[in-house]
Amino acid sequence: MALHVPRALERPVLRAFGRLCYLTAALVALPLAAHAEWKPVEKVETYAISGQSGPELYRSIGENGPNVGVARAIAHTNFKLTWTRDYQPRAGACVLVSAKPKLIITYTLPSPSSPLPSVIQKNWEVFLAGVSAHEKVHGATIVDMARRIEAATVGLTVPDDPKCSKIRVEMTKRLSALSQAQRQASRDFDRVELGQGGNLQKLILALVNGG
Repeated sequence: MALHVPRALERPVLRAFGRLCYLTAALVALPLAAHAEWKPVEKVETYAISGQSGPELYRSIGENGPNVGVARAIAHTNFKLTWTRDYQPRAGACVLVSAKPKLIITYTLPSPSSPLPSVIQKNWEVFLAGVSAHEKVHGATIVDMARRIEAATVGLTVPDDPKCSKIRVEMTKRLSALSQAQRQASRDFDRVELGQGGNLQKLILALVNGG
């Protein structure tokens, strides 16, 4: 989940930044089922930027933001999802009895390294609040994705699998399909956010043009 600069928003001072693109996890269209209660761990990390104006701050983001793909990012949401699964052989079959996720979500956001002029500070706070809110949506959809994976896999039964080996192959297939659906949903979401008049476009333009 990373934010780059769209070409439609380029200004002379910003031309080195490339395009704006968030890579995010999003909702997977699967029915929810009952699941054990668990909570994700959420962390916030920052990287330092410099500047005393909107264009300077944004240029520094382009120079110092986290590397994601072929360009640097404004903000980044990363996650680590691991599972503790209980596979049990039953009458020659194998059943996934339970699956408990451990989900760690990390938000990486820019932070000015020195105090800003009062007007620029207000503009920056609006920009950062908007970007943070966007990242929080990504975080919420990641949590939702994990819950949907849990609901879609717990209770899975594979016949003629006393050693619980076939079921792992089937799990891989299912998770691959979920991952592909997730990536597509992510692209669709970002297309709206970055489209003409989209929220992220407005945030960037307001920062760059605000002084």
